[in-house]
Amino acid sequence: MRRFKQVGVTLLLVFAAAQLVRPERVHTPADASHTIPAQMGTQGAVAAILDRSCSDCHSNNPSWPWYAEVAPVSWLMVRGATEGRDAVNFSEWTGYPPDVQRTLLAASCQDATRGTMPGPYALLRPATKLSPQDIETICAASRQADASAATAGRR
Repeated sequence: MRRFKQVGVTLLLVFAAAQLVRPERVHTPADASHTIPAQMGTQGAVAAILDRSCSDCHSNNPSWPWYAEVAPVSWLMVRGATEGRDAVNFSEWTGYPPDVQRTLLAASCQDATRGTMPGPYALLRPATKLSPQDIETICAASRQADASAATAGRR
């Protein structure tokens, strides 16, 4: 029993000490004219879905829920947001060339279809879970972008 108490106290001390290690949470101001809603225009439905389900990791302005203040969850969330922005940043959408935008939309469709995005994060934030209709909307935007590029290429 004494060994159990020692292990418990040690774990409690390690958890308390971990709270002192605070990762930097980046909030970069986003120019609204550079975001995906500004570019998508009439395809606002896909922009709304991406904002609701993807912005915590793939934008300059993630929302940080209360549990993002508690280590080690805070470390994982900051790492996920940093990696997510490195992969695609919907706040800087107009900075990508059109062919890269199409590729990123196609990858978003594939990841959503496979269930890899938003992945296990949806367990923490159920509002980010993509419905079948959400997935179809993202994939339709990807197909439309490809079709528009093909039409423009024939001119």
